[in-house]
Formats: sequence, structure tokens, C-alpha cells
Amino acid sequence: MLKPLLCATALFVAAGFAAAQAPASPTVRIRGTIQAADDAAITVKARSGEVVVLALSDKLVVSEVMPIQLSDIQPGSYIGTAAVPQADGTLRSLGVTVFPESARGVGDGHRPYDLGPESTMTNGAVADLVAVPEGRKLQLKYKDGEKTVFVLPGTQVVTFKPGDRSLLVVGANVSLTAQEINGKPTALRVTAGRNGFAAPY
Repeated sequence: MLKPLLCATALFVAAGFAAAQAPASPTVRIRGTIQAADDAAITVKARSGEVVVLALSDKLVVSEVMPIQLSDIQPGSYIGTAAVPQADGTLRSLGVTVFPESARGVGDGHRPYDLGPESTMTNGAVADLVAVPEGRKLQLKYKDGEKTVFVLPGTQVVTFKPGDRSLLVVGANVSLTAQEINGKPTALRVTAGRNGFAAPY
């Protein structure tokens, strides 16, 4: 059985998991590496260095993330990209997720993101794609607007598919959404890489 760590409590309090908060605690994103796992919980060392023990929800959703090629981004693809702004108002991608067709429309729009200073997340359809010396120039369109995004050579491009709890092993890199449920930090959704693969965000 996993033993909860004091720093787990500190992490969740810092993320807004106050015990007095009701009726529902907010969700928080955690990225890191699994250090221990059993049928009931996982211990994750976050990228920040903190360690948190998370119960596994009965309704836990697990997805497997895997690498694909830059050339797999096609006109019409529905993608999500973390990015940072450039001086000319365009965006430089920090990593791209090509969504399966079943997930088209998920998270549609442009918003701040928590990957670093000034980082954003844009989910939209590739309306135009041009090969340029610096990689690929994408015109992304979403419900309320559009953005121009440059994807440089070497930028990670991934997709995902349904997974299961067999992916939750020691050493697995994960990005997860968690919430305090019945007083316990609990993982609701986990995206995990196989054989140590780490997603860009």
C-alpha cells in the first residue's frame, strides 16, 4: 500500500485544494514520472520535483500518447499545440498533438497555458499548411478566430489512443488531471507514454 507523503498535501494546497472548499474542488494538471503504483494509487514525482500520491478514480480514463511525424499533420487535421508568441504576432510551437477524428472539436479555441511564461494552447483545424525554411507554417482556425503557428524541425508531434491501467508503471511519464475527492487527491484522467516515452506537455 502506498504511504501518502506530506509534500503531496503541500502540492495540492498550493494548487488550490483547500479543505474548506465546497462543493467541488478545482482540478489541477500534474506532469511527471510514476515512482510507485498499485491497483489503488500512483505516486508521481512532478516536474517541479514535488511528490504526490494520487488515488485512482473508479472512472479513471487512461490514454496512451505516442510519437508521429511532422508530415502526419495534414490540411484539415484537428490539432492542439502549446506555443509561445513571437515578435511578429505569430506563434512558435512547443509541441503538437494530432487528435484522432473522434476527438475533433475538443478544447476548440485559444487560451493561456501552464507550460511556461506566456505559453498558450490552441486547438483548431489546419486550414492551411505551407512548408517553409523554418519547418511548417500552419494556419489554425477555431470557432472564434485563427492563429498562425510555426512548427520547427525537431518539434515533438504526437497522437493518442485509448489506453488502460497497464500503462501506469514505474518510470512511465504522465500528464494527468486530478481533483480532491472525499479528502483524497485523486487522478481522473491520465495520459501516459509507453516504455518511457515523454509527451511534449
